[in-house]
Amino acid sequence: MAIAAVGLTAALVPVCIAVARRWDIMDRPGSLKTQQAPVPYLGGVAVFAGAAVGVCVGRPVALIPLSAALAMGVCDDRFDLSAPLRLGAQVGVGALIAATQPVHLPGWIGVPLVVAASVVLINGSNLLDGLDMLAAGVGAAAAVGFGILLLGPGRLMAASLTGALVAFVWFNRPPARIYLGDGGSYLIGASMTVLLAYAWGVGVAGATGVIALALLAVPVAELACAIVRRRRGGRSLMTGDRAHPYDLLVMSGWSRPAASAMYVAVEAVVVTTVAVIGTPSMAVAVAVDVAVAGVVLGGAAFVGGLSDPAGTRP
Repeated sequence: MAIAAVGLTAALVPVCIAVARRWDIMDRPGSLKTQQAPVPYLGGVAVFAGAAVGVCVGRPVALIPLSAALAMGVCDDRFDLSAPLRLGAQVGVGALIAATQPVHLPGWIGVPLVVAASVVLINGSNLLDGLDMLAAGVGAAAAVGFGILLLGPGRLMAASLTGALVAFVWFNRPPARIYLGDGGSYLIGASMTVLLAYAWGVGVAGATGVIALALLAVPVAELACAIVRRRRGGRSLMTGDRAHPYDLLVMSGWSRPAASAMYVAVEAVVVTTVAVIGTPSMAVAVAVDVAVAGVVLGGAAFVGGLSDPAGTRP
């Protein structure tokens, strides 16, 4: 699955570049941008095609919410959707995931949890998409972790998503020839939610569903830092900025590839930890989640300057 996804994504990226240029779906330089020239979006379309290989073989109905997430993001790239419309669409994607990926939790709690996870992970993945290779690299590492935890359709999807993202990173390495765009980052967030729903699925050990949360600590930490940072600064939560932890690493002298590699390395350590532990007891799974959350959230807060009570850092 992974090899097929690599080949299909690699073949489609040049097509997506040409289509993005023709339809003017481009990311142009600006105050919140790092590039000096317009870069095509639509990388998410190629990633979707590669990830669909495993989804179609395993559980084709999962393509419904993934397609919705991709379409929402591409529309946002092209037409700059309003924040309320984006939030409503993210909730809709979460509802589609809950409808197509039933979990073993009672509906009164399972559906809200899946919807909330969708909103958090879509926005967290979108915030990670600020440097070349960052969101795709973290997403690929997380997909490897889900591939280790899951069996059946979940493992097939995780394998093809890993291959698609690895192929995309080749074109997204500096200087990037194409970006994921909101279509791609929303797709990654929705894919992580679908994989989490698999981990919460009927017949899967409860401890597996709990420890799977550790794999999502990086995008969750990025979102949490953005919320705290913007609230402390008296800014709207929907207002962009260049004060993410990875931005501050760059400001302090790190190269952009090194900052992206640091994030991917953190995710890889979490994946390795989950892989080494294997099938845990519930107590061990909870302990791992608490430890990972503490380290990742604490590290992000420190690098992002949120541990400074005076707020002297950006």
